[in-house]
Amino acid sequence: MRDYSDRIDVRDADRDVEITSIDACVVEGNFEWNLIKVETDAGVTGIGESYRGGGIPEIVEYANRFLVGENPLDVERLVRYIFQEMSGHGGTTGKVVTAASGIEIALLDAAGKILDLPVYQLLGSKYRDEVRIYCDCHAGEAYAVEDGATAYAEAEAYSPEAYAAEAARVVDMGFSALKFDLDLPADNENDPYNGRLTNAAIREKREIVEAVREEIGYDVDLAFDCHWDYSVESAKRLAYELEEFDLMWLEDLVPPENMDAQKEVTKATRTPVATGENRFRVFELSDLIYDHGVDVVTPDPTTVGGLHETMRIADRAEENYMPMSPHNVCSPVGTMACVHLGAATPNFDLLEYHALEVDWWDDLLVREEPLIEDGRIAVPEAPGLGIELDMDVVEEHLLEGTSGF
Repeated sequence: MRDYSDRIDVRDADRDVEITSIDACVVEGNFEWNLIKVETDAGVTGIGESYRGGGIPEIVEYANRFLVGENPLDVERLVRYIFQEMSGHGGTTGKVVTAASGIEIALLDAAGKILDLPVYQLLGSKYRDEVRIYCDCHAGEAYAVEDGATAYAEAEAYSPEAYAAEAARVVDMGFSALKFDLDLPADNENDPYNGRLTNAAIREKREIVEAVREEIGYDVDLAFDCHWDYSVESAKRLAYELEEFDLMWLEDLVPPENMDAQKEVTKATRTPVATGENRFRVFELSDLIYDHGVDVVTPDPTTVGGLHETMRIADRAEENYMPMSPHNVCSPVGTMACVHLGAATPNFDLLEYHALEVDWWDDLLVREEPLIEDGRIAVPEAPGLGIELDMDVVEEHLLEGTSGF
């Protein structure tokens, strides 16, 4: 078995640093945010975030067995070490990769603080001073998520008028790009299992899109998410029906496992198609990119293997003249990691913001001004991620029954 443990004998004394502990806590926002902390013997702490959901704190705790004593500056080697050391635990995909993503971000934050450099500089370059944000919105009452299940509002909450009103409100807040969910409770009325849309369901979706376009016009970028719900023929029919509305993209039209089905949908319509958020590592996205089975690739850096792994995906997309817009349902920690990624990646387009209903989202950080201003986030120049957690707010919003750092 390959051994990625530290075998370096020559290193400057100022960079001869060791990890002393790695920890995780779960903050309950609109999702369960898995925050990661890496402590070092240099007195520097790095923070990161892994994608939402269960199992991450346990994997992070397990990683202490082999990461304590390692040098936090060897970020990429340590991520490979996690994959290799936990390969027998399904470590090449799934939850181990997700946990490694948050650890990698925390390592980058610590490394930036030790070296007195912002994370974007550690990633190699700076292409932009600010990152444009698209706001993920919900018509009517926002859906509630508990234990991984989606609880929709009553059907009348999803009227075209409700979508249009929310779109106008969000545009007035300064966003020039937004996205709505287009999968609806009514999709399952005919049959909840086969993924086939009736003509009435497609007409309903067209009316929603048309109402939003009439409200906000065509200068605002507009996308819709379908959450992997539909059969190939329904996905193609829907995408064709919406072509005239010049969407930024339609997202996740078909289930994610079958790449050939995804390619079939993408190549059947001039509506741009986006996907990629629930794939792991570059290997699971390469064929889709090289075969142009997607128009906009949307990996989640807190899922896919971290910022370096996302840049590998972006490199392949750039070879194929394809933009990348990361999926992001994180707290401000994961969001700021994505901002540094956006600064360092030439074919980066927009970043998702998915916490409009969390009125304390900004409070999680120690800062005076909100992160998002006029639909954009400025790239920090401070070392590491350039942010600091407000530990009182973290403690206040810990998932019930769990402990903090």
